[in-house]
Amino acid sequence: MWGRVSCRCRLLCGGTWPGTGVRAQSETQKSETWYQMYLKGAKKKGDLHNQLFPGMLKPETLSHEELAERMKTAVLYHHGPLVALNKPQGLAVTGKPGELTLLSVLPEVGQYLGFRQELQIVRAPGKESSGLVLLSSSPQLTKTFQNFFIHSRRSQKPTVTYWAITVGVPATTKGEIQVALKLDHVRGMDPVVPVKAPSRQALREGVKKTLTHFFVEDSTSDCALIKLQPLTGR
Repeated sequence: MWGRVSCRCRLLCGGTWPGTGVRAQSETQKSETWYQMYLKGAKKKGDLHNQLFPGMLKPETLSHEELAERMKTAVLYHHGPLVALNKPQGLAVTGKPGELTLLSVLPEVGQYLGFRQELQIVRAPGKESSGLVLLSSSPQLTKTFQNFFIHSRRSQKPTVTYWAITVGVPATTKGEIQVALKLDHVRGMDPVVPVKAPSRQALREGVKKTLTHFFVEDSTSDCALIKLQPLTGR
């Protein structure tokens, strides 16, 4: 979903992307994206990671018990078999045996909430993103939700909404963002970065085309509040 808005304004991150995201800029402004800053600083001394991704959770600094307690306090919604919690940046949802992940502490979270059955992950953002994780203690309900998300994606109906603040105001109040994205690997991170004019080979090797609808909800002379609804699940 990261790219130019009406070819005039690039998006600042939504609430689910770490750090300063892709900085927006109008036609009259020139500013580096966070990714350009990241690459430039890769060879410099100092903790660039903390500068660009403030508040990023580092699971390796926590014990299993500490992470479990943190996830208990991250529960935002609990009704019947459904639970929603706020996953911090830097926490992987799944991983190898023995690794600290969200999945590894779900038994403690489920016990804390009084569930007898195991909590299952219905939908969750990736490691480098923060955001809501939807959980369910009902296998049947989990399957129903997953089928709903699959069907909605295939029929190009939005199922999630992101919010972004832009430096500069888009030329139109609504429109589409079409951009190709890929995962990059920089100093232990896996940021998603835009790819200009991807080749067929690149598309076969993991570059994904995306489509996102955007709507300008409010604006001032130099910034705007944007609602984003991705249709491609990326």
